[in-house]
Amino acid sequence: MNEALNLLGWNDQLETAKQAYDKAWTPARIVLEHKHMYRVLDDRGEMLATPSGKFRQTGDYPAVGDWVLVDARHEEGKATIHALLPRKSKFSRKEAGAVTKEQIVAVNVDYVYLVMALNQDYNLRRLERYLLAAYDSGASPVIILSKGDLCDNLEEKYSEVEAIAPGVTLHVTSAVDRRGVDAISRQLAPGITAAFLGSSGAGKSTLVNMLYGKDVQLAGGIREDDGKGKHTTTHRELVQLPGGGMIIDTPGMRELQLWDQQHTGVSAAFTDIEQLGETCRFRDCTHNNEPGCRVQEAVENGELEEERLRSYFKLQRELQYLDSKTSTKAQLEQRKQFKQLSKQVKQVKKRR
Repeated sequence: MNEALNLLGWNDQLETAKQAYDKAWTPARIVLEHKHMYRVLDDRGEMLATPSGKFRQTGDYPAVGDWVLVDARHEEGKATIHALLPRKSKFSRKEAGAVTKEQIVAVNVDYVYLVMALNQDYNLRRLERYLLAAYDSGASPVIILSKGDLCDNLEEKYSEVEAIAPGVTLHVTSAVDRRGVDAISRQLAPGITAAFLGSSGAGKSTLVNMLYGKDVQLAGGIREDDGKGKHTTTHRELVQLPGGGMIIDTPGMRELQLWDQQHTGVSAAFTDIEQLGETCRFRDCTHNNEPGCRVQEAVENGELEEERLRSYFKLQRELQYLDSKTSTKAQLEQRKQFKQLSKQVKQVKKRR
């Protein structure tokens, strides 16, 4: 296999998938998106790529981190995208607003770094939401508690995060003394890709700059009025680190609305509640008012925080509502296609 491609994350599975396509097409990775125009990187360098007409018809456009097959024209610095290769991971959210539509945040990443600052940005309920989406993405979640120098009760907050994320690796970082940066850097070995996700001003771009060794992303300071970081990243971009790993820095999210998350993600994000539920008197216990409910018992004796249980219920309701919305949308789309097909058939019959 090509060593230069391996450093970009190429692997045996992608090599196998490539065999089904035209052998003249070569692999490249999406590093930047410009509204259906892309910057791609292959073993010979960076090019500006546009999708072919046939590829556009699929409607399945690539995202930053994707592997595509291209007709490369290195002498022009350009390429044409012909195929999208299978993804090993995908972190998505529902697009903001009333529309029920998926927004892809990051694909083909090995780690999802969930960045939460230890000042006013600290929010355990929001972190639970991110963890649920991360578990369903196919990547491994890692929590980064940034701005450790601004926290007076670090041990207490660290313990709170540990309690809602058992088994998840935690890093505490600080831009003042580079605390935790070397440990993250060791995770980002050659060929490994990580996405940095979190709210605006959580310190993602500052971490990227520290990992790279110089300012490759703009980083804002702290606003004096509310202690929040200034939002700086405005687009998704795949950045190669000097040590060989890769990072996708993403714009800060005001909110993370769930998209097509499965029960496996809920179970992984709330293992404590799910395990308690297995010992309830009734198998179909809803953990509300049933007798012999082990979950409610845990809340009453202080073993489980009531706020965490409320978050569990809230996220489940949100997923059920989203499922009903997407199902209805799919049915309406099928009806629309059927009407269009019927209309076309009638037109053909009239011509005869």
